[in-house]
Amino acid sequence: MATSVLQPEDCRREHEPKPDIIESPRLTDDERVHILEAKERETGELPPELREKARIELREDPILREEALNQMRHFIEKHPAIKKCRQDAPFLLRFLRTKKYSIPQACSMLERYLTIRQMYPQWFQKLDPLDPKIAAVIDAGYLVPLPKRDAEGRRVVLSCMGRFDPHLYDSCVMARVHSMIVEHLLDEPRSQLLGYTHVNDEAGMQMPHISLWSLTDVRIMLNCIQNSTPMRHKRTHFVNIPHYGVRFFEFAVSLLSDKLKDRVMFHRTSSDLTKYVDPAILPKEYGGTVPLKDMIEELKRNLLKQREELLALDDMCIDLYALEKNDLTQDIHSTAGSFRKLELD
Repeated sequence: MATSVLQPEDCRREHEPKPDIIESPRLTDDERVHILEAKERETGELPPELREKARIELREDPILREEALNQMRHFIEKHPAIKKCRQDAPFLLRFLRTKKYSIPQACSMLERYLTIRQMYPQWFQKLDPLDPKIAAVIDAGYLVPLPKRDAEGRRVVLSCMGRFDPHLYDSCVMARVHSMIVEHLLDEPRSQLLGYTHVNDEAGMQMPHISLWSLTDVRIMLNCIQNSTPMRHKRTHFVNIPHYGVRFFEFAVSLLSDKLKDRVMFHRTSSDLTKYVDPAILPKEYGGTVPLKDMIEELKRNLLKQREELLALDDMCIDLYALEKNDLTQDIHSTAGSFRKLELD
């Protein structure tokens, strides 16, 4: 029988738990929030601190949520025109939370959402972060969701018109970049509840930027944004609009609903903007601490992680011909009356 040559002290050390050879670095607060939000978007669950706010503002509670999800799935399965559609909770909660759990309105918005994706594929499909044109526009920093939320907990989306080259890219590329960023954000439970703040810096805007869009296309796009996209627009800021762009934006705002018009603010300078948006969350170029290029790199990493999900959106399908009887392919109006009986008290 072998005899141990270890001394008593050695034996104690041998049985003591050994620390990891490489200690994992301590997470920062930002990293911890990022991990939590990633888990939330997988399940659609709100963090505990926001559940009471959701109950008060949206009527959301576990029983209502499950019943509403089941009714939306039933709506999708029985709809004569919907051939394929996501039915996971984070996706369906986009519509339920936007419409404050009105089942008819949520179903109607889902139907319109699928319809516009089918009608205008040049704007809403092929959202590939590896597409050379889309990648170049993202690299330039034209549209960036900021890593940190504002004081109300909203996701802030920064647009810099001067970073979009109207001589190289057309309005379809611009629209697809916006659609990709929107889809990237829409499954965030916190944003579904708290909404979004938009900051549009028009410095560097040229006449070719304005001529990218026909007045008809502006009307159609704004109709899509207001009535077919499950996004709670809480505040929209415009800053540094050149004199020749004022009429264009006045026309665009005139097409908005009264509710959204009241949420639009125009600022002459960036310093005026920072009275309403904390500069600490903005890129370094606007008074913050994180350079815009670092925010762009983080966005690119996140988009690549979601690339398969973004491309899979094109698998969803609705038969436009079957919708003609409801005139949705022309006016994209509501069919909520057909589902009035589904509304919950």
